[in-house]
Amino acid sequence: MVGRYVIMPDHIHFFAAETDGDIPYENWIRYWKSIFSKRHQVSDHRWQSDHWDRRIRSEAAYEEKWAYVRENSIRKGLVTSPDDWPYQGEIYELPWR
Repeated sequence: MVGRYVIMPDHIHFFAAETDGDIPYENWIRYWKSIFSKRHQVSDHRWQSDHWDRRIRSEAAYEEKWAYVRENSIRKGLVTSPDDWPYQGEIYELPWR
């Protein structure tokens, strides 16, 4: 399940939770990049070849990391406010136990 996300020109941040029967995360990332690239069809756009994943263990950590990720568009000089970046959102609200 994908929670919040931010799509940058050369990479993407997914906040995701595992569910029963999930495919391995590495396979899912590879599949997502492939499908997106085929549909997007802009040959100049290239994804970073690797990915990094982190476990977030609390709602507070999730909010802290989300705030940092949203600032990427500002750090790259693409917008002056993270609210102005159109390539972000939330698909599922991730539950915390």
